[in-house]
This record gives sequence, C-alpha cells and structure tokens, in this order.
Amino acid sequence: MSHRSGHSLALVVVFCLFVTAFCKFPTLDHLKPKASDKSQSRAVVELLKRLLGNRSTEFIVSVNRSLSNDSLDVCELRSTRNNKIYAKGSSGVAVATGIYNYLKYFCNCHVSWSGDQLDVPRPLPRVTGVLRIKTQHRFRYYQNVCTFSYSSVWWDWPRWEREIDWMALNGINLPLAFTGQEALWQEVYKALGLNQSEIEEFFSGPAFLAWNRMGNLFKFGGPLPQSWHVNQLFLQFKILERMRSFGMIPVLPAFSGNIPAGILRLFPEANVTRLGPWAHFNCSYSCSYVLDPRDPLFLQIGSLYLSQVVKQFGTDHIYNTDTFNEMTPPSSDPAYLSAVSRSVFASMTAVDPQAIWLMQGWLFFSDAAFWKPAQIQALLHGVPLGRMIVLDLFAETEPIFSYTESFYGQPFIWCMLQNFGGNSGFFGTVESMNSGPFKALQFPNSTLVGIGMAPEGIEQNPVMYELMSELAWRKEPVNLSKWVSLYAIRRYGSTQDSLAAAWRLLFASVYNCTAPHYKNHNHSPLVHRPSLHMNADRWYDPADLFKAWKLIVLQVLTTSFYQDITDAFKNQKLPELLTAGGVLVYDLLPELNRLLSSDRNFLLGTWLERARSFALDEKEAQLYDMNARNQLTLWGPSGEILDYASKEWGGLMEDYYAQRWGLFVETLVDCLDTGRPYKQDTFNQAVFQVEKGFIYNARKYPTKPQGDTYEIARRIFLKYYPQALKTL
Repeated sequence: MSHRSGHSLALVVVFCLFVTAFCKFPTLDHLKPKASDKSQSRAVVELLKRLLGNRSTEFIVSVNRSLSNDSLDVCELRSTRNNKIYAKGSSGVAVATGIYNYLKYFCNCHVSWSGDQLDVPRPLPRVTGVLRIKTQHRFRYYQNVCTFSYSSVWWDWPRWEREIDWMALNGINLPLAFTGQEALWQEVYKALGLNQSEIEEFFSGPAFLAWNRMGNLFKFGGPLPQSWHVNQLFLQFKILERMRSFGMIPVLPAFSGNIPAGILRLFPEANVTRLGPWAHFNCSYSCSYVLDPRDPLFLQIGSLYLSQVVKQFGTDHIYNTDTFNEMTPPSSDPAYLSAVSRSVFASMTAVDPQAIWLMQGWLFFSDAAFWKPAQIQALLHGVPLGRMIVLDLFAETEPIFSYTESFYGQPFIWCMLQNFGGNSGFFGTVESMNSGPFKALQFPNSTLVGIGMAPEGIEQNPVMYELMSELAWRKEPVNLSKWVSLYAIRRYGSTQDSLAAAWRLLFASVYNCTAPHYKNHNHSPLVHRPSLHMNADRWYDPADLFKAWKLIVLQVLTTSFYQDITDAFKNQKLPELLTAGGVLVYDLLPELNRLLSSDRNFLLGTWLERARSFALDEKEAQLYDMNARNQLTLWGPSGEILDYASKEWGGLMEDYYAQRWGLFVETLVDCLDTGRPYKQDTFNQAVFQVEKGFIYNARKYPTKPQGDTYEIARRIFLKYYPQALKTL
C-alpha cells in the first residue's frame, strides 16, 4: 500500500467517525414501515370508505416512500380537473394525515372520540397549487401502558378499528401494541415448569393487567379465564395487521424481570428480590418478585418470551419494558444500574440483534429523590447510544430532557401525558404544549426524535389530542386563539361567533393550567369520598367557565355547594346545612345524572356491558363486572387507590357519588342534631359499605342515552345560572 493510499484511508476513517458522531442515530434507520406502498395505499382507501362512505371515491390515494429523502413523513395534495383530491405521501399514515388536514381546513370536518362532524361540501373545495404538509418528527408516539387498562380493556374489534383509523388520521406511526401478551406468558411459564394454579395466582384480572405487567401487583381481580387469552390473542393479530397496513411501527412488550412466585420453586437459587408494598396494597396482592437482570435466568426467561413474541406477532424491532416502575431499585450504585439496563437489553438482542428498547421515563420523575444525574446516566448508558428511545412522559409539565443533557445522548420523544386514570373533567396545558416540542427541538445537542401523546386514559378532552397531533406537523407554535376558533367551527359545523368565543374562554382558563408541577387528577369533591378537608382549589377562574357554560359548570357548582355545606357545619347552622345539602343531593346530582345519561359517551352501562360481553358464562361475566366496577371506584379490595380512575358517567353519578354525598350530609346533620363531633374514621367505615355495595349491586344500567341533552342542559342552565353567578 502506498503512503498516499494509507493517508486517504485515514481520512475516510476520520470522516466515518465524524459522521457517526454528528448524524442522528443511524442505528434507527431500520425502524420503518414493513407494508408495501401499494398495501399502505389500499389501507387508506379502506379507511376513507369507513369514514366517508360513497364520497371516498373523490379522493385518489398514492403512497410512495421515495417522496421523503430524510425518513420524515410528507404528504402533498392537489385538486384534479374533475374536482377530485389527489393525495400522495411517503406512508399510509402521512397520506391519511394529509387528507384529514384537508378535511379539517378546507371542509370544516371533525373526527373525534366524542363523535364526527362530516358534512363534506359538494363539490370538494379546490386546492390552489399544491398543499404540502411535512413533519419535523421522525416518530409520533401514542398510548401509555396504563391506557390498556383504563380505556381499551373491554374493546372489541370494531372499537379498535375505529381507534387505529383515528391514529392514522392524526399522524401516529409508533403505537404501543400490548394486547394479548398474557397468552404468550402462559406458554412460557408452562414451558419453564409452572403449574396452572401458580400461573392463576400471578395474573391479575383484566382491568388491572397494566400494573401486573409492571410488577406492581398480582392476582387481584383474577384469575384470568382461558377464554380471555383466546379473545385477546385474536384481537392482537388483527390490531397488528391493521397498524402495519398503514405503515405504523407497533411497539411490542419485552421482559422486565417481574416473575410469579412459582419460579422460586423451580429455581430456588435464583437471585430474586421481593419488593415492598405498592400504593397502599398489602403483600397478598403486591410485594412482587423481581429477578435480578444479572442472573443468567433473566436472559433465559427474557429471550424465551421475546422469541415467542416475535414468532407469534412478527416484529418491527422496537420493544417496551420498564424496570423499576414506581419501585425503588435495591442499589443506587451506578455500576449496578448500568449492569441492569445492559442485561435487559441483552435479553432483547439475544432474540433480535436489531432490537431498540423504548423505555418510559416516568421513573425519573416519580422517584426523583433516587434518580439523581449519576443514576439516570448509568441506567441510560448501559445501552449503546441510539439503541434506546426514552419517552419523556410528562414533558408538558415535568420535562426530564432539560436537566439530563437531552437524556445523556439517548434519543427521546417529547410526550404529553395530560390525563391520569382516565378521569373526566376539562383539563389542559395549551401554552406549555404549544411551545414545549419546539423548545425541545432547539435544545443544545437535542436528541429529540419524536413527539408523543401518553395519556393514562383517553376518550376525554379530545381537543387536546387534536392540537397535540397537529403540532407534530407544524414548523412553529400555533396562534391558540385562532386555532381554537377554527376548532369550534369544525366541531359543531357552525360558524356561530358565540361557539368560538366560548372555546376561546375555555382555552384561556380551564385548558391552560400554568400551576407548576400540577398533576391532573380530577380534584373535584364531586368524585371523591366526602370529608371536611377536601381540595376545592382551582387552577382557573370559574367566571370564565360560567360564561362558557358547559357540562363542567355542574361540577364547579358541586364545589361551591360543598363549601356551603362545610361552612354551615363549622358554623353550626343547621338550616343552611339542610338547604345546601338538600339541593346538592336531591336536585343537582340527579340533574347531573340525567344530563350524563342523555349522551352515549357518558354511560356506565356501556362500560359494564362491554366487560360482560367477553364472558363465556355467568361466572366470567361476574368476574369482569367486578373488575370494571372496582377500577372506577375502590381500585383495590379496600379502596387502596380510591377514586383514582373516577368517571363522571350516568349511573355512576346516581348510585355511587350521590349515595356517598347523601350519607355525608346525613352524618353532618346528625352530628349537629346530637352535638356529637364529626369523625372521619367512623364515616369512612360507613361509606365503605356504600362503595362496596355499588360494586356488588348487580344492577343493569342503561346502554342507550335517554332524554334530550339540549332540553336537559337548558333546564339546568335556567335553574342554576343565577346560583352560579352568586358564587363568584
């Protein structure tokens, strides 16, 4: 070799090192759609048929992945001579998003969890020149490990189909696909030598599987019937096929180290830690067994499971598992933490050499006292840079990237969490959402590779999800006032000024929480066990809401009646107590129940009917019914996470919340009558019987809306608006 060629070789080596250092994660290039362009085009055509019926033929669809030269999705739309819309994009998701963008901004249409407004003009409005939308974000992530319990646990295929359509229209290309994993775990446990009763002692009931998977609890709400496994497996095959047909990249589950107690019988020498209790549960349902990732058995079980996953579900090379979710590691030694993540990742690459680990960054926030910079860096650096993607899960309120130097070089996705427990009630952080992703992009040495939505529960506040998904395709923050005015026109199919004005008020108040570190657990006294010391604070001015006057007003009124009740009791004024308590229990809550019962989106009966529909016999039906009711109320055998997953639903309002408030008012009246002091412990024991009674009341609730929503709302408005103004 000549001196010159050696010199040029050295230059090539230096250049390669330079490229590797400064190019963004070349190792993520293999995360791309598996379906052919033709299959993706066909999937969008079928979606449009489901959405628009005969009008779908007015759209011509073409997917061509070479449209994007930098792996960032793009879509171009133009009008044809015969008044059709020609949409071509780099993926099925890109085309679906482009068409939804056109339907929104040219046709004033709207698709959401709470209903569609699809009054498409005839002929289709023309596009002048080419309408081009492009994203700055490689990945648009969706869902949270908890969503599978709080929202989609009882979904059938039509409901899943509808959700996947919604994902495609909103640009999602990286969804979690966690359904049906217990069926595979059962096979793995059997192969290892566990017997059926040991497996049944481990799995929780359907409504609590998210926390069983994360190692927080076991057994509660179980045992899981065999028919459940069959059903969920069938659903997962359909879910994956449909997601992939749009060009999405489904995220599959991997092993975290959480094991059944029966493993100790088979492998008594295994290095297993028994964790402490989780969230007020005792050790009969929590205190999980966790296998040390450095134990060779971890690699054996982890790779056995993942090979099953890949065999049954195929793979797109990206897997989620979370170590130490809401659980403190046994050691803070950085060397230990690096060894843990290295071993977890090794159990993935043993099966799939191209594996990417998607990890929720929730632990760094929920246990901030443990996860200091050295510990975070150690856990993240146990995996080669670019082979892990971290979800900055609660970035709209508690971003982690900004104090970890962009996750110390690992790629991350900026996520809006927005909701805990699937709670009802208006909530949003629009200013933070509108600026956050752009700040993350501009952060020094940013490793941002995507934007995401990670709510614990969905089917609430759809406006937040429409805005968030749209921001992934914007070059800069939107004008919020203008954006929400257009949203109101689309949502109602009406250009009435008052509707847009009402929404502008909502965006300036209840949808713009700026309180530092605020977590959106519906704090309304309405949905919590009554006491004399409840949180009645608000992050907004109720005057704005009373002007906007929507359903929320009744919840806000509940708070003011609660304050009247406690004031009357403290001041020992029996007549005022009887008045405020009587109005709340005998008029306001029944009115709220009637209003909720008039809308198909707010029915307890639907949730319970869906749960029972999975059962093969009455025994299974009762098990699922108990799971469905318990999650909404006690969340545990004795109210361990009481009211965390509260819902404002017709039926639940009448038979659960109103019953508790009735007992509370009755107790306070009795205390004033007899001169006895109010004792919260005594009340808690009595009200627990009411709460438990609801779970086992076996009552059937309506699954169809009853009454005219407009008429009920109008009556309530005329009756309570003057009262509302008095509270200001």
